[in-house]
Amino acid sequence: MLILGIETSCDETSAAVVENGRNVLSCVIASSKRDFEYRGGVIPEDAARKQLEVMLPVIEKALSDAQCDVAAIDAIAVTVGPGLLGSLLVGTTTARALSVLWNKLLIPVHHTLGHLSSTWLVDNSPSPLKDGSGAGATFPILTLSVSGGHSDLWMRTSHTTGTLLGSTRDDAAGEAFDKGAVMLGLPYPGGPALAALAELGDEKAYQFPLPLQEQHGMDFSFSGLKTSLKYMLRDLGDRIGNLSVRQSIAASYQLAICRHLVSSLENAVQNFPECTEIHIVGGVSANSKLRMMAAELAQRHGITARWPSKLVYCTDNGAMIAAAGYFYLSNNPEALNASFKTSATFSLSMTNS
Repeated sequence: MLILGIETSCDETSAAVVENGRNVLSCVIASSKRDFEYRGGVIPEDAARKQLEVMLPVIEKALSDAQCDVAAIDAIAVTVGPGLLGSLLVGTTTARALSVLWNKLLIPVHHTLGHLSSTWLVDNSPSPLKDGSGAGATFPILTLSVSGGHSDLWMRTSHTTGTLLGSTRDDAAGEAFDKGAVMLGLPYPGGPALAALAELGDEKAYQFPLPLQEQHGMDFSFSGLKTSLKYMLRDLGDRIGNLSVRQSIAASYQLAICRHLVSSLENAVQNFPECTEIHIVGGVSANSKLRMMAAELAQRHGITARWPSKLVYCTDNGAMIAAAGYFYLSNNPEALNASFKTSATFSLSMTNS
């Protein structure tokens, strides 16, 4: 089954063609991040205007790269939220129009479900089980989904069912990276810039608190870490101009964020020993320090750790939406006849049946 996936929840405009929820035949992403570098963040109205310009060319290129025509597409999957409302409407309006014009099934997809499906993606490969994706994974699975907009921990019993074990009480992990980067004077987007600065730093040079340490739970909180960084930079004064000092602060701050994420993940592993795999998805899953710590956790407990097979699948992309659409259609065929709303904010429902 070939599904065209469309993703426009933030400043990316992406379309992809995916076969049977796993095999990526094409994935095209047009990003306007560079347009917002000097502003330090996304301007929603400007992002939506840019997406209006590139939406159809991106879809045309996705079909061309996949070497398939419209007739070969079985369904269209599109992100319906959460995200920037104007951006979402560009994608959903396009998808609705094309589904009518092309007489194709239309599958609404929650953005987070897209990320949760990203570990199954492989590049145009006849043998998907041979690569590092989750194609051969078996449920139940613990999945840590972390990005600039959310930080959630799921115990999943299938592609579309599961239980939310924990979520952030304030900022998301990606926000902690981005706002920490701003305080260090790093360029947008902040997360990758902070990780790059941290590479040559001493991560043990500065101490940050471990949030919610005494509760031994599976929730997250990052506001305290940001506050600690703010006061640390204030107290260091002129020393912050020294490159080695900045590198070590970045490394220590990155370690603190990753420790908090992995601490909650380890609590979940101990509470749900029936889960033999942990998956990490979302933009922050591209962080090499987080991957290393998750791999060490998995090794200690004799389980498997996975993350998206390519960095591009960690970010917002149409391939993950196509994959999620396939799994959603497989498990909820009746949902195709239901109407849906485009929404900037709503939670993902993955109720166990």
